[in-house]
Amino acid sequence: MISAGDVFRNLAKEHSMSLGQFGKLAESDPAIDRMIDERQKDIALSRDNIILEGRLAGHMAGDEALCIWLKASLKVRVERIVGREGSSFEAKLNETIERESSESLRYREIYDIDINDLSIYDLVIESNRWNQYQICDILKTAIDNLGGFFNE
Repeated sequence: MISAGDVFRNLAKEHSMSLGQFGKLAESDPAIDRMIDERQKDIALSRDNIILEGRLAGHMAGDEALCIWLKASLKVRVERIVGREGSSFEAKLNETIERESSESLRYREIYDIDINDLSIYDLVIESNRWNQYQICDILKTAIDNLGGFFNE
């Protein structure tokens, strides 16, 4: 799996910046997003049968990919971040709101993409409802029923 978030975090670390600082830099420097895209593409091209994970992955993948969006409420997303990274709910809530606002602005300005428009996705799953195993079952069913989708 190639995670745009991991690429972003690694680049922030390489630049000795916090995620918030790096996000602010990315708002004023489109080269940052292009650097993330290029790094993700380089990794993707070096492998077969991969999963691209990121807010822009569905927009970048093209027609040959099965595009899936896992949707969750802000509260659930923040709870998951706190569980994964620690810190307080309030701190992660503020960071998440700031990051998502920054990303939305950048994606519209750089790519003319409305990140909240989910119409490009083949499947949107409300992940508040199901755990990761149930979601995997849903995805497996979808992939198994594609037939020759990937061979056309």
